[in-house]
Amino acid sequence: MTPSNPTPLTSDDDWWRSAVVYQVYVRSFADSNGDGIGDLQGIRQRLPYLRDLGVDALWLTPFYTSPMIDGGYDVADYRDVDRMFGTLTDFDEMITDAHALGLRIIVDLVPNHTSSQHAWFQAALAAGPGSPERERYLFAEGKGENGELPPNDWESIFGGSAWTRVADGQWYLHLFDPAQPDLNWRHPEVRAEFEDVLRFWLDRGVDGFRIDVAHGMIKAEGLPDVGFSSMTTGQRQVELLGKGRLPYFDQDEVHDIYRSWRPILDSYPGGRMAVAEAWAETPQRLARYIGPDELHQAFSFDFLDATWSADSFRKVVDTALAESAIVGAPTTWVLSNHDKQRHVTRYGDGPEGLRRARAATLLMLALPGCAYLYQGEELGLPEVLDLPDELRQDPAFLRTGESRDGCRVPIPWSGELAPYGFGPEGCELSWLPAPTTWRELSVAAQTGVPGSTLELYRAALRIRRTHPALSATASEITWLETEPGVLAFTRTAGDTVLTCVVNISGAPALIDGYGDPIVASETLARQGSAHVLPVDAAAWFERR
Repeated sequence: MTPSNPTPLTSDDDWWRSAVVYQVYVRSFADSNGDGIGDLQGIRQRLPYLRDLGVDALWLTPFYTSPMIDGGYDVADYRDVDRMFGTLTDFDEMITDAHALGLRIIVDLVPNHTSSQHAWFQAALAAGPGSPERERYLFAEGKGENGELPPNDWESIFGGSAWTRVADGQWYLHLFDPAQPDLNWRHPEVRAEFEDVLRFWLDRGVDGFRIDVAHGMIKAEGLPDVGFSSMTTGQRQVELLGKGRLPYFDQDEVHDIYRSWRPILDSYPGGRMAVAEAWAETPQRLARYIGPDELHQAFSFDFLDATWSADSFRKVVDTALAESAIVGAPTTWVLSNHDKQRHVTRYGDGPEGLRRARAATLLMLALPGCAYLYQGEELGLPEVLDLPDELRQDPAFLRTGESRDGCRVPIPWSGELAPYGFGPEGCELSWLPAPTTWRELSVAAQTGVPGSTLELYRAALRIRRTHPALSATASEITWLETEPGVLAFTRTAGDTVLTCVVNISGAPALIDGYGDPIVASETLARQGSAHVLPVDAAAWFERR
């Protein structure tokens, strides 16, 4: 059923240029029915929390019909909701309520591959070699005397060969799990199908799309070898993360796809948008994904990967801003997501990691452009490193020993015992167990508590939304001269100047002449006319 009023919130076509987007990992956000799995009605029930947090939009991970081999990134039906998460009616009710609360909805689109249970792939297996059905995917004959070797040396992101052989002797390509066969994006039916999928969700009122593996849909003609045999394992992993020019990543022809999608997005009112999950060899090549005739945004993963040093952050920020300016698009910042270890843990053990994470958040939210938050980071959640192996569900774990499950543990809402209000009252189920220490990090435990990470996020987001120097029309950043290890920049709007200062120097820093502090990641002391910014802390100062 299509909702009766799918019209977006406003006619502000540029809302995405300075938005704060909250990523909801649907399975781990909120469980409405007590089965231990997050769902769409759970999201609907928690929408007021997200409104009060101060975000502008939600990005939902895949909720489509799927066998869930890779957490829903193996889609069997792009036009329906998996019963694990609810129904299309649930989706319609959720998006209607979100819009009524001033929240936009971005949905995940997975165009590089389908599930092996998708009707197209099942038809391809049944039809056999040379059939039109197989042309929608990338089937090939093997090498060796009897075709017993894979067609080339490509490796899966999840480990092992990127090829699997079927009963009739042909091989099919899967850059990820064997349950995720890659589509042939040179086939007109594939392109037409996804254009129709875009329209299906746009008609239901979605405000945008996050494009999964946006750099991977086109593979080089002839499927040439990479030459992995001459590389070390470490080099292969760097390549497989998309950092090099591989014959299956960042091919020039991929931009034709997005040039065909942009008119579809532009034909709907309200600034419908798309953001690329794209890895490219250089920032210049990443910038090619965004612009007035392609996508609106591309994640700046270099910011996520920056080391905890002033030099690293400044280099990443300068490079990202310069490249986005070339194409006239905002930079898109991110510190954590469902594929990466939470930044509280990446930045250090215990209190040190949390201090740094809080400071990095104030740095990110002061920068021009769009910021993406990952659910639970507003609570200061660390990575769960001690999940029992038998409970891990990441398909990469079985092939490489690496697991992303630790950042996907259901977030804590309230109570003294796990799963901390994740489900209905009295429910003790959650698909992954939360640590006992998380009772102190729950939404209820932090709400109204001065200095808590949740209240820091609420304060920073409230200021960001209303402060003229942090608006989309404010100036770009101007770096200030500081002592080594301290980052400071200003943004201005008229006579109002906001200065963001981050202390990564290893010693307390005296801050003077920037005006009054309006938010800080740690308590500021006074020393004469100066404020003392602690180690691994950040603050915003205002001068009018």
